[in-house]
Amino acid sequence: MNSFEAKMKILIDLQDCDTRIREVQRKIEEGPIRIRALKDGLRDVAEEEREGADQLEAIKRKRRQLEQDIDDFETRIEKSKIKLSNIKSNKEYQAALKEIDELGAQKSLSEDRVLELMEEIERLEKRSVILREKRVAMEKEADLEEKKIEKEMEVFQNTLDELEREREHYCQAIDRDLLEKYNFLMKHKGGFAVSPVVRGVCQSCHMGIPPQKFNELKRCDMLMTCPHCSRIIYWGENERFRFVAAESNAGMSE
Repeated sequence: MNSFEAKMKILIDLQDCDTRIREVQRKIEEGPIRIRALKDGLRDVAEEEREGADQLEAIKRKRRQLEQDIDDFETRIEKSKIKLSNIKSNKEYQAALKEIDELGAQKSLSEDRVLELMEEIERLEKRSVILREKRVAMEKEADLEEKKIEKEMEVFQNTLDELEREREHYCQAIDRDLLEKYNFLMKHKGGFAVSPVVRGVCQSCHMGIPPQKFNELKRCDMLMTCPHCSRIIYWGENERFRFVAAESNAGMSE
C-alpha cells in the first residue's frame, strides 16, 4: 500500500467512523422519544379510565336521583290514597284516582329507567375493571421498558464516546487541509464526503466518471473528486479498499 493509499484508507475509515457515530446518535435521540411514547400511551389509558369513572359516577348519581323520585312518588301516592277516604263528591274522587294513576305511571317510568341505568352501571363497572387492569399492566410494562431503554442509552453513550475518540485518532492522522475538505463535504453532501467508484460509476451520485479520469483514479496516486457530486473518490475495486468501501458507504445517496 503506497502512501496515498494509506491516506485514502484513513479517509474511508474516518467516514465509516462518522457513519457509525450518526447511527449511534440517532439511537440516542430515539431514547427520549420512545420513553415519551410509553408515557403518552399510559396517559391515554389513564385518561380513558378517568373518563369512564366520571361517566359511571354520573350515571350512579342519576340512578340515586331517580330512586329518590320513586320514593317521592310512593309518598304522594300514599297521601292521595288517604285523601280518598275523606272525599265526598264523585268529581273529586275521580280527580284523585286520576292523580294516583298519573303518579303511578311516572313511578313506573322511573323504575324502568332505573333498571336501564343498573344495566349500564354494570357494563361500565366491568369496563372500569378492564381499564384498571390494562393500566396497571401497562405501568409495569412501561416501567420495565423505560429501564431497558435507559440501559440501552447508557451503552450507546459509551459507544459514542469510544467512536469520538476513534474519530479524533483518524483526524490527527490526516493533513489539516484534507481534513477541512472532508469536513466541508460531510456538511454539504448529506454526511458522505468519500465515495467509491465501481465500474466507472460514482456510487454516491451514480454518474459515470470520464474514462481518462477513471484511468487516473485506478492508479491510486493522487486525490481526486467526482466531477458531478464533488465528493472525494477512490477506486472501489481496489482490493485494499473493497471491504472498507462496502462498510462505509452503505446507504449513500446524493
